[in-house]
Amino acid sequence: MNKVSFLTGGLFLLLLSTRTYAQSKTGMSYFSGKWNVLLKGTPDGDTRIIFDLQKKSDSLSGVVWDTTGKEVSKISSVELTDTSATIHFTAQGYEVSLVMYKKDEDDVTGSLMGMFDAEGKRVKKPQ
Repeated sequence: MNKVSFLTGGLFLLLLSTRTYAQSKTGMSYFSGKWNVLLKGTPDGDTRIIFDLQKKSDSLSGVVWDTTGKEVSKISSVELTDTSATIHFTAQGYEVSLVMYKKDEDDVTGSLMGMFDAEGKRVKKPQ
């Protein structure tokens, strides 16, 4: 009986000492979805665009929209790391790229072509 209570106590302490942390999203799982991005200081002034990134096989693809819902461009490719996404698309006849870096669970920072600062926020689905 003494051994059983000792064993039970030991298992209880083992369970208490084990820490479980929630894993935050990275890479494809983090960047998929819609992003409302503000591009600062472009020749046309500050511009807002929406990136709709969808999972396809082992990568992301999607569409770029303006704030009125008009399609600007298809996304030609996306390069992913755990904390960044480089999105390639065509704008005003030029192939451009936007690099987005994970800031927190719903926000990104980055730059368009390494020249214009960008800030983005995840577009959440209404509940």
